[in-house]
Amino acid sequence: MQLCRVLPCRRFQSRDMSGPQIAAVILAAGESTRLGQPKQLLQFHGKTLLRRVVDAASEAACQPILVVVASNQAELFAIESELNETDAKVVANPNWKRGIGTSIRAGAEYLIEVAPEVEGTVLLACDQPFVDSSVISGLIALRRATGKPVVASSYGGSLGVPVLFDRAHLPELVGLDERTGAKGIIFANRDRVAELPFPGGNIDIDTAEDWQRLSPT
Repeated sequence: MQLCRVLPCRRFQSRDMSGPQIAAVILAAGESTRLGQPKQLLQFHGKTLLRRVVDAASEAACQPILVVVASNQAELFAIESELNETDAKVVANPNWKRGIGTSIRAGAEYLIEVAPEVEGTVLLACDQPFVDSSVISGLIALRRATGKPVVASSYGGSLGVPVLFDRAHLPELVGLDERTGAKGIIFANRDRVAELPFPGGNIDIDTAEDWQRLSPT
């Protein structure tokens, strides 16, 4: 049974495909209960959080860029409108309430079924405001330099997203428990993991207080 549906893209940009093709899967299906409004569309330094991470992935030459969202009609319309001028594909996940694992699975299934040319994917969250193209490009460059199949961001004494997985790990992402994120795969075999220092990675926006503290006055 199809887990998700992909909504039509609006516009495509040309890509430099001289290097390995790396996709981006952006997780944007959370309820934002602590914030009280969809964090994906929260304005931060002149852009929504979602547009910031989509632009960062685009500037790092990721292709395709998938944005996995809840299959909520009002939210879908707002997100489609926000991404109208980008080349991101919006993937509607009807099972999003079951947990983050279903959204990771939705993106990974799309890449397995529709994008055989992709060599790996960067998994991103939309609530890390300091993720930019240099972080994503750093993951890709470290993969090339080390040959490691997993390249994870290092911050706060741990490893996490953004994280790059080689295509060989897509079945593991599909097989995640519904409520489980990707950390289990990262820590399952540390020998296969390269680490990219990203001090800003432990800063995310979950509450109105987080947003007010980080936003310019």
